[in-house]
Amino acid sequence: MQWILPLLLGYALGSVPFGLLLTRVFGAGDLRAIGSGNIGATNVLRTGRKGLAAATLVLDLLKGLVAVLLAGAIWPEMSSPEATSIAAIGAFVGHCFPVWLRFRGGKGVATTAGIGFALGWPIGLAYAVTWIGLLVLVRISSIAGMSAAVVAPLVAFGTGHREYGIVLAVIAVLVLFQHRENISRLLSGTEPKIGSGKKA
Repeated sequence: MQWILPLLLGYALGSVPFGLLLTRVFGAGDLRAIGSGNIGATNVLRTGRKGLAAATLVLDLLKGLVAVLLAGAIWPEMSSPEATSIAAIGAFVGHCFPVWLRFRGGKGVATTAGIGFALGWPIGLAYAVTWIGLLVLVRISSIAGMSAAVVAPLVAFGTGHREYGIVLAVIAVLVLFQHRENISRLLSGTEPKIGSGKKA
């Protein structure tokens, strides 16, 4: 039953809705009533508060990073891949399905970036380059996020981290699931670009 504690740690950290908290504290309204209703940085950007969006991005990334690193430090008696991998899953699920918000959270892109960096800097770097590069090239958040999520497990497997590759592959599938509406819009040609003000 050792796996329960790192899972709970990851979930607790991942479930902190930074986007919602920041927009409320700084008077930008209820994020769930804006744009797509998502609690992530892309939707925070629709409030017109770029600083809050950047802060949300960084904090959502950090909660994935901290969850994984903390699990490895707290449970050194467990094999490192086991404790950190379980915490990674917990952090991702916590962000996407926070109990405090009736299990309606974000899509996990920023949190997965933090998880990637914590599991191995080459994984995080490949994730970041793919994510940022596609954001600049196509300016469609969903394409960038989904592509980065798919690249991460490929890099993990390619660098010899099979155990992390499996975990990141599971997370990639969940990221795609969280973007199912975006995928439908991409197929119909109606997915908005960053800055359009439409739902995403």
